[in-house]
Amino acid sequence: MTSQRSQGIGMTSQRTRERLVRRLGDAGIRDVHVLNCIRQVPRHLFVDEALASRAYEDTALPIGYGQTISQPFVVARMTEILIRYGIPDRVLEVGTGSGYQAAILAMLVNRVHTIERIRALYEQTRQRFRELGYTNIRQRLGDGFEGWAAAGPYNAIILTAAPTSLPEQLVEQLAPGGQLLAPVGDSDHQELRIYAREGDDIVMQSVEPVSFVPMRGGLE
Repeated sequence: MTSQRSQGIGMTSQRTRERLVRRLGDAGIRDVHVLNCIRQVPRHLFVDEALASRAYEDTALPIGYGQTISQPFVVARMTEILIRYGIPDRVLEVGTGSGYQAAILAMLVNRVHTIERIRALYEQTRQRFRELGYTNIRQRLGDGFEGWAAAGPYNAIILTAAPTSLPEQLVEQLAPGGQLLAPVGDSDHQELRIYAREGDDIVMQSVEPVSFVPMRGGLE
């Protein structure tokens, strides 16, 4: 699990975090473990200092390179869905971004593997995780469509950007009984889907409409 420094005064105080937790609860997040992670993870340290005053608003914020830190409700909702049938031991996250989703997951699961295609974001989160004491997050600079087969198989895979269709290479890295949670679709229509490995079959369930940045391949 993780060891964290406790930081934050004023706009990043515990009272400010509690307000966000209450908002998420009012919006429908019910899992107490997820809400506790939102309470503990210092979101203001995952955004630019100039945006720290908005860190505990329930909104997405820019992190540069055409990327955003996801809205807290979206992070909480996806985490809640991912653990609803039990806490997975080993999780692959595709799209590290700011590192906030990985940090939330690291509070819950044994090990998080996370892939980022943008070198600058990879370097930023590498330093951030080290400074905050996250010892159960492993990072890789690479193409998310390829996954991270060498570290798999995974009990759960989560995508933080939307492919237009299911990446088959990622499905192949699911452990038996594992599930892949992903926004899928184009800019006009996306939906959150769960793909579960049941024996030799992959069973898909549609969850709800969503809007994510598109998933891209290659490195930058």
